Amino acid sequence: MIHPSACVSADAKVGTGVVIGAGAIVDAGAEIGDGCVLHAHSIVRGGAVLAERVEVHPFCVVSGPPQMLRFDESLRSGVRVGARTILREGVTLNRSTRPDGWTVIGADCFLMANSHVAHDCVVADRVVLANGALLAGHCEVGAGSFLGGGAAVHQFTRIGENVMVGGLARITKDLPHFLLVAERDEVSGLNVVGLRRRGCSRAVVVELKALFRRVYGAPNVRAEAAAALAEGAATTGEGRMFLAFFAAGKRGVARPGRASEKYAEQDEEGA
Repeated sequence: MIHPSACVSADAKVGTGVVIGAGAIVDAGAEIGDGCVLHAHSIVRGGAVLAERVEVHPFCVVSGPPQMLRFDESLRSGVRVGARTILREGVTLNRSTRPDGWTVIGADCFLMANSHVAHDCVVADRVVLANGALLAGHCEVGAGSFLGGGAAVHQFTRIGENVMVGGLARITKDLPHFLLVAERDEVSGLNVVGLRRRGCSRAVVVELKALFRRVYGAPNVRAEAAAALAEGAATTGEGRMFLAFFAAGKRGVARPGRASEKYAEQDEEGA
């Protein structure tokens, strides 16, 4: 079902059961999966690959050129969007700066109005970006994480799985898995609600709390995490994930702020 006023290139690949609204634009080289819905005035540029049942709301631009000076727009690159992901009004997804490279959005993500994912980012499955959240280039966001409204993330930053970032936060350092973070890189504790939604048992949460206190109670968090991992201090998969995160990356790691003092006083029954 393609509205008569939509502009769909004959060189675009359009699957079955696709709905394309009034004034929508689909450029040559775009691939639209089965069951996708492109609402009125949405724009899908060449190099975009949408898996099945992706929904693109008005005024989104998928696979637009990266916002950088002297970019060669003849370079072949694109954006991949996973199945069932929803892009609300005004979302912008920029294509990669690398030859044959990809900006990647996973499956079942929800990108709210006016959020932005810059070139070469990799966003895993089930990530939510609230209104106006901004990812600069080359960021990584782990599965199940949530970025609050207006949160801004510096380029090359890594965010782990099931991280909760508060609204209007400024993120310039890496955020290990399973944390609550707000303000400017200020860690306040574990995302216990997110862990429960992940299906983690009480034993996993207890272990992660102990590892959190050990690592962040040390002057050198990377060295302490490596030591804990080598000692086998983590017996669960989530515990090992948490510790291993510190070994990778080139940026600094976010540290606890004032809010974490209250968290540190909680016993294992807290939260």
